Amino acid sequence: MTTQAAPNKLISGATGDWEVVIGMEIHAQVTSNAKLFSGASAEYGGAPNDHVSLVDAAMPGMLPVINEECVKQAIRTGLGLEAKINLRSVFDRKNYFYPDLPQGYQISQYKHPIVGEGVVIVDVSASERITVGIERLHLEQDAGKSLHDLSATESHVDLNRSGVALMEIVSKPDLRSAEEARAYVSKLRTILRYIGSCDGNMEQGSLRADVNVSVRRPGAPLGTRCEIKNVNSIRFIGQAIEVEARRQIGILEDGGAIAQETRLFDPGRGETRSMRSKEEAHDYRYFPDPDLLPLEFDQPYVDALRAQLPELPDAKRARFIEQYGLPPYDAGVLVMERAAADYFEETAKGRDAKLAANWVINELFGRLNKEGLDVTRSPVSARALGAIIDLILENVISGKLAKDLFEIVWTEGGDPKEIVEARGMKQVTDTGAIEAAVDAVIAANPDKVEQAKAKPTMLGWFVGQVMKQTGGKANPQSVNELLKRKLGV
Repeated sequence: MTTQAAPNKLISGATGDWEVVIGMEIHAQVTSNAKLFSGASAEYGGAPNDHVSLVDAAMPGMLPVINEECVKQAIRTGLGLEAKINLRSVFDRKNYFYPDLPQGYQISQYKHPIVGEGVVIVDVSASERITVGIERLHLEQDAGKSLHDLSATESHVDLNRSGVALMEIVSKPDLRSAEEARAYVSKLRTILRYIGSCDGNMEQGSLRADVNVSVRRPGAPLGTRCEIKNVNSIRFIGQAIEVEARRQIGILEDGGAIAQETRLFDPGRGETRSMRSKEEAHDYRYFPDPDLLPLEFDQPYVDALRAQLPELPDAKRARFIEQYGLPPYDAGVLVMERAAADYFEETAKGRDAKLAANWVINELFGRLNKEGLDVTRSPVSARALGAIIDLILENVISGKLAKDLFEIVWTEGGDPKEIVEARGMKQVTDTGAIEAAVDAVIAANPDKVEQAKAKPTMLGWFVGQVMKQTGGKANPQSVNELLKRKLGV
């Protein structure tokens, strides 16, 4: 039984509300030096057909040999998804002809996958969490790549990706909106990156999504689904779902029927278009691969891999909330990337963790996003940001001066404490000097003084003027206290 969408997630059609039902098949390239069944390099790029062994090219007599590291990565991922690890699994031949699949079949898993049912907890927003069921995870080979733009009369084939190990992670149809689907893929990518089983680089094809979309009236049985193949960005996943749901609703409201088919999303045109009728499992004529024995391992093997897992995002988020007293949303933002979580912990060490989190999330992440950088390439180290926070806590600089200091460290580098000394950036705590600035601002603005007495919110304007007069160096707390006393508000 599938869950029903909340009323605010329903789509309004011409004849009433509709519910979109989404399931995902994520193809994640396994982080491994070699391919799944050969010793050829699995590295991205390279000259065409430079990373191809005789096995990948399906030369006669060449037999596949399983790469144990890929097996370990699949088990680690299954453990990260809180899924059942099957101690016995079987590799099958999935038969279909494609020019960039030299064998004429793909080695995959069908009835007996390496990983069974699991769950992913997804934070859709600051106030909404959902649980998405995982149906299975299986190992399979990737195909090569056909190139049609190198010649007017010929197609070329690059087999560098042929045989690269993929994990196909199949969700249950538990998603009810484009927003939920985007959040799910983002969370899954975070888990994979923490574990180190996939780098999650969608622009390089390391993570691709097949999105199954159907629509129905709220409470009705599941509708006919269409599969949108190979969507390679989280933004496009959301767009494809919205476009496809609207297309299906339009057909149904006009009295038509949905054909089960495979479609492609064209982001340029903002539409999905038919690719082929959807195959069923029997069309592929699955059967156990006679060249590969069943894959078997024991529970101690799994337990040893579990013991090596890092602290995963959900556990880290819970610890950040408990240990540092962070709001759940802030903790969730900080653990999205393992390197960002490590950066925060180094910054917060021995300091006010909430202040550190504010600086990391607002100032650092904001600037990194603007510059298109990730936290590993930040010009401001965790140690430097910690030093800036120390200067705030010691009342050496104000919040405004701290932002100026952050900008200097970002663009020029250097030790924050030395910069403050060298550039005279210390805030003025001398009440006499601050009082003189307050008096000067009050004397220059008698009309505003009268307004402030009638409207206390005007106090902020006076604070701004005093800070301007002192070059942003006055202690804001002292300024506030003096203004309140002198204006009588």
